[in-house]
Amino acid sequence: METKVVQPWMKGLIISLITITYSIALYLTGQWQNKALGYISYAVIMGGIIWSCIDYAKQMNGDVTYGNVFAHGFKITATLIVITVIYTVLAVKVIFPEMTDKILEVTAKELEKNPQLSDADQKKALEFTGKFMMPFMIGATILGYGIFGAISSAIGAGVAKKNPQATPFDQQ
Repeated sequence: METKVVQPWMKGLIISLITITYSIALYLTGQWQNKALGYISYAVIMGGIIWSCIDYAKQMNGDVTYGNVFAHGFKITATLIVITVIYTVLAVKVIFPEMTDKILEVTAKELEKNPQLSDADQKKALEFTGKFMMPFMIGATILGYGIFGAISSAIGAGVAKKNPQATPFDQQ
């Protein structure tokens, strides 16, 4: 009986649901600014992608190459990015609309700590932040998760057990 390979989109969906649930829990408990707790989400992503790459190689009985396993991991990353971007937009615009105000409030407090900024500069910075918050959040998600996913995929592909049956020289 042949083992069924779990599709990368399914693994990406599971990892993203775990991280989204965790981020909602952090937000509802008021811990969304705690950087140490925020890093746990990245550990889940990294561990999930690495484990998924190793699992993929096992499901294929080791008949994979580094590139196959890396591609599998990066497909997981792409799924994770798409779902997280959709969640981010929905969270800020629909689910938690007060989040924007809270972020601007925290930004204002940080700007007040800088003695080199005048009140006018602080006001401009807050306007700029409010105006471009969503594009920055989306861009940071795509770039950050993309880089982090590529690194995790590379680690997972390197660690996964591989013994491909065919070599490029066997093909005619």
